[in-house]
Amino acid sequence: MENWIDRIKSAETLDELESLRIAIFGKKGELAQAFANMKNVPPEEKPKVAKELNLLKQALTRAYNEKKAELDTLELQKRLKAEEIDVSLYSPRPQSGALHPVMDTMDKIIDYFVSLNFSVETGPLVEDEFHNFEALNLPDYHPARDMQDTFYFKDGKLFRTHTSPVQIRTMMQQKPPIRMISPGAVFRRDFDLTHTPQFHQVEGLMVDEEGKVSFANLKWILEDFLHTMFGDVDVRFRPSFFPFTEPSAEVDISCIFCKGNGCRVCSHTGWLEVLGCGMVDSNVFKAVGYENVSGYAFGLGVERFAMLMHQIPDLRSLFEGDLRLLEQFQ
Repeated sequence: MENWIDRIKSAETLDELESLRIAIFGKKGELAQAFANMKNVPPEEKPKVAKELNLLKQALTRAYNEKKAELDTLELQKRLKAEEIDVSLYSPRPQSGALHPVMDTMDKIIDYFVSLNFSVETGPLVEDEFHNFEALNLPDYHPARDMQDTFYFKDGKLFRTHTSPVQIRTMMQQKPPIRMISPGAVFRRDFDLTHTPQFHQVEGLMVDEEGKVSFANLKWILEDFLHTMFGDVDVRFRPSFFPFTEPSAEVDISCIFCKGNGCRVCSHTGWLEVLGCGMVDSNVFKAVGYENVSGYAFGLGVERFAMLMHQIPDLRSLFEGDLRLLEQFQ
């Protein structure tokens, strides 16, 4: 049986080695037969024969394991060689892919305002109460500061509830004139069919010397923006209230689903609310140390724009990762 070791060492493939394993170690293999023949060995010779068989088994097992490891390594190297990709090789094949509808919508919004010479400003996701509330004319008793709306940390910090703090930081770092937008993620403790704890906003700000910026400027730019995003829709401004703007307005467009005739989506009013805006409150300018200036601000939810532009009925579809939806945007 000792020639089995030479045969194991000379095996060239895993299949050949497996055949040898069965022939040697199988239930009907050479070793099994040798141990079975122990019953025919005279009693005085059994200890010697048993010892020799065990030593032989150990030698065969060691030879098999070493050869198996060697052939496994060679097989792996062979497979890796066959699967090797030349990453420098140019491929003319078109690659299939697309932006997520929310990111695609945000890019379109940013592109519009950048074309009008608005700068794009960013800020931290974790804010303090001054930048997120106090500087924006949101006093301690304001409902927006309630724990049910805001994610607070133990040290008094919080996840920003809007991107308006970026406007505060920009005004504290720069002098007028300022023309900027602040896109990014925001967080609120709210979750239902039309709300999610994290969503995206784009807010805009224009500040210049007093008298150079008016509500008429704001109205023109927002009407042009909404026509660019939604096409031939009617636009209306409704008086509203925001702590950081005065006067304030909510902006509606005629329903893109029913063309203003009234349907379930627009609650049969013929109108869809899309953003809020107004002239920056004087208390906001005082908080950042500005004097003798005027300005306007506006803000919108990117997910809402994405839902309307792509006629997606359920907000949750935008972040569930359902490939049946995402594949439509390739």
